[in-house]
Amino acid sequence: LSQIHSVNIHSVNFHDAQVSIDFGTAYSGYAFSLTPRDKEIDPILKRWGKEHGLDTPKTPTCILFSEDEKFSKFGYEAKTAYINMRGEDATKHYFFEAFKMALYGKTLNKDVTIKAANGKSMKALKVFTEALRYLKEDALETIAANTVGRRFIASDFTWVLTVPAIWDPSAKQFMREAATQVTTISLESTDLVIALEPEAASVWCKKLPAEGFITQNHGGDSLEHSPGTQYIVVDCGGGTIDITVHEVLDGGALKELHKASGNDLGGQTVDKKFKEFLREIFCHGVWDEYESNYPSEVQRIMYDFAVLKQEDDDAQITCPFNLGTIAQRRQEIEKFFETVQGASWNDGSIKISKQKMKSFFIESLNGITKSLREILDKDFNIQFILLVGGYAESKILRGHINDQFGDQCKVLCPFRAQEAIVKGAVKFGRNPEVVASRKSAFTYGIATCEKFKSRHKAEKKFTADGRELCRDIFMKLVKIGENVGWNETREHILLPVEADQTAMKITFYCTEKKNAKYVDEWGVDDVGSITVSMPDTRGGRARQIRLEIRFGSTEITATATDVVSGTKGSIKIDFMTDATSEAEQIPLLLHDSLTD
Repeated sequence: LSQIHSVNIHSVNFHDAQVSIDFGTAYSGYAFSLTPRDKEIDPILKRWGKEHGLDTPKTPTCILFSEDEKFSKFGYEAKTAYINMRGEDATKHYFFEAFKMALYGKTLNKDVTIKAANGKSMKALKVFTEALRYLKEDALETIAANTVGRRFIASDFTWVLTVPAIWDPSAKQFMREAATQVTTISLESTDLVIALEPEAASVWCKKLPAEGFITQNHGGDSLEHSPGTQYIVVDCGGGTIDITVHEVLDGGALKELHKASGNDLGGQTVDKKFKEFLREIFCHGVWDEYESNYPSEVQRIMYDFAVLKQEDDDAQITCPFNLGTIAQRRQEIEKFFETVQGASWNDGSIKISKQKMKSFFIESLNGITKSLREILDKDFNIQFILLVGGYAESKILRGHINDQFGDQCKVLCPFRAQEAIVKGAVKFGRNPEVVASRKSAFTYGIATCEKFKSRHKAEKKFTADGRELCRDIFMKLVKIGENVGWNETREHILLPVEADQTAMKITFYCTEKKNAKYVDEWGVDDVGSITVSMPDTRGGRARQIRLEIRFGSTEITATATDVVSGTKGSIKIDFMTDATSEAEQIPLLLHDSLTD
């Protein structure tokens, strides 16, 4: 942090300053930059764990609440406090770990709850908000302690929050909601940026010199100085494997070649297999009793395993006293190891063979291999696979990917792979146009009407102003996999169904289908709406609403404007809102190209 001392605080435009928060499943951290916009930045990373004799780029994503749901601690402090609690005390407190995965693959709203280690539930939004609040306040304190000249508030910075690219829009909005409550920056503000994790890593890695990578030297200039280069970024996180494919353009900007893909088979899948193995060893209910009565000790075992799984060797873990005591009540502890392969008892420790350790990785590695194979089988010219994220620090993972794909392309992993995302997010926050174009993750459309014809479903027919119309037509705005420029705005002109209509509700839908016909088909989801007032009815059905929508950034923004009055609808598309009931619908709209 000594770098900050050279900054002249009075010369910094703080809307050019960024703080990025990498909110990970297993570990979280932040980085920041106060460098003026016209200078090259080298983000400053907060180091964690000094009080515990550690020096790490992130702190565990753990949060502890009191029994009356008041925030207590976060990170190493939360984990240490929980580990040191006695059984009864531990069961009273709310301890959350790996709670980010509660957002994966689920339909979200502001009232969704998640379970703590004691089995009790809290609102997920509160848990995420308090975690982000801690990281925000810690960042402001860290910056203020190492600069002289002024006190900082959240609005002095652009805040960049990282999320997995494969999350659906509701999960991304959930994180924005939580960040908004913490930073007091409005939902729509450009001072609150959502960065996709593999993109942020790509932005950082493309600038690294050849010697900046652990594995195969790519033997040339940095990637950003090699236009035409195509590479895959694999963000190996604790919860998700997040994959994107980029091509370097002239000038160093990036073009997405394949829509974000991946799965939920990150590093915690390995942890889960290890815990299942412990249950297999300590059978007859021993492990279940231990996990129920000593949850904080289980956390200690898993922490030790997290370190061991980075190596490709035999592993040895000390057996906690309480686990040994419960086991001894059933039988001699050595007998538990007679029926399992790959583990042995070694004078108070559990020894696990190198081969058994590798077996914990199989499901995860097979999932990564399958996803990469699907991309490499397509008509690309992939030259590199970049492995980033904390899980990429595993020698077993890196060795497997190199064995599987090393003959097709070079496998690279940057030194300090865990830092690539958070540092890249700072650079992305300053320059979002660095990702020049993306592939649309879904087909997006709106509900419209058109003149009823024989090809339409009979039950969709209705009459308005003496015309027979068909409701619920899916009007495509952008197709799944379509290229969309980062700042590209698409415009559509829409007309009211009825001459005296005083408002128009534009309802948005998304689907993985390329050609949906109706908005109520299976696999088509309501993802929000915009309502715009049309107070001047003198133009009748000829009045126009201009819909402007941006799909190319990390989030979708839209504006609907009544051309006559100039009134505008909200640009926020609420992906967490439940589907609107039919009774609440404002009369449907008609696209101008479909009128008589």
